[in-house]
Amino acid sequence: MVRSHQRRARPQHLRGAEGGQRTMGRIGTHVWIRSLLDPGKGMECDALVDTGSAHLVLPRAWQERFGKLNVAREIECETATQDTVKGQVCGPVEIRLEGFDPVGGEVLFLDMQPQDGIYEPLVGYIILEQSQAAVDMLGHRLIHISRRRI
Repeated sequence: MVRSHQRRARPQHLRGAEGGQRTMGRIGTHVWIRSLLDPGKGMECDALVDTGSAHLVLPRAWQERFGKLNVAREIECETATQDTVKGQVCGPVEIRLEGFDPVGGEVLFLDMQPQDGIYEPLVGYIILEQSQAAVDMLGHRLIHISRRRI
């Protein structure tokens, strides 16, 4: 597995402000992703939790780290800046959020521009629901949901 960061410290954009206060509305988590078609291929990274996004979104520049993946479909997406971009939904992959059980799913690869040399992957609501994770807005963290609605 390839790591996107050399150390486990959270990147500055996912950490709280000085004095232990958290940046309003920014919740991050560590994610492990591996290809189910090429199990020796995968990576781990820190990602921003984005409940406005449906998918686990990774930069297209990382796609080769997963070896063989099936392209399920190509989709058009609207970004937070209202730009329209095309992406590839690929899988199958195993996704594990820190502190939660792994789930099977897909990854959306988009062309992304790193800021200060760092990409900002996103964890969307599909992965959160599959993982039984909910956003705790007071604690600025992910919490486990013991029951699911079917």
